[in-house]
Amino acid sequence: MTPPTPAELFDLENLPPELRPLFGVTYPWEVLERLDTFVAALKDCRYGSIHPSAVVTGVVYLAAGAEIGPHACVEGPAWLGEGSRVGHAAYLRSGVVLAPGAIVNHASEVKRSILLSGARAPHFNYVGDSIVGQGVNLGAGVKLANFKAFGDEIKSGGRATGLRKFGSAIGDGVSIGCNAVLAPGTIVGRGAVIYNGVMLRGTVPDRTVVKLRQSQEVIPFRNDTLSK
Repeated sequence: MTPPTPAELFDLENLPPELRPLFGVTYPWEVLERLDTFVAALKDCRYGSIHPSAVVTGVVYLAAGAEIGPHACVEGPAWLGEGSRVGHAAYLRSGVVLAPGAIVNHASEVKRSILLSGARAPHFNYVGDSIVGQGVNLGAGVKLANFKAFGDEIKSGGRATGLRKFGSAIGDGVSIGCNAVLAPGTIVGRGAVIYNGVMLRGTVPDRTVVKLRQSQEVIPFRNDTLSK
């Protein structure tokens, strides 16, 4: 299967003009190299609000209307667009772009990734070396893993990426349920729904549902258990 292009995963016409050149590539993982170049050229400009308890280091572009909340940590270089929000105790590691309206909230960590407009990593998420599309919601505890157990090259859509660190490319409008884990190199098409608790790898087509069916058993207490 040929991996989808960035144009197939994301509505590029709705991207901020500053970010569109990052997506002029053939494969989604190639966006990350352009991300590195983009953030390396940033200048430190902080127009938005920063809570007094937040820690902000390095070069950070913080647009008017963007917000860094209490006890958050932002390590530049980073680009935070208008109306984006870094919430309580969130951690942004070097090389993060939050498009307008993107949210990284309580105790979530994002490293070298792009969250497009309206994307949400709201509770206890990890997003590493990934591209998260417009309007995507990551349920509490969702992890986008970016490194294989043995540290070898990551393949995506049946192709070698040349990378040892690449998380996921998640198309616009995707919803991922709580505590799902996406393996390195996972690609999810537009509008897909991933059930909670799924351990996902590979490529998920547009507008499909990935279900997880578990066998459950409800049994009564034994008498010896109740007597303890």
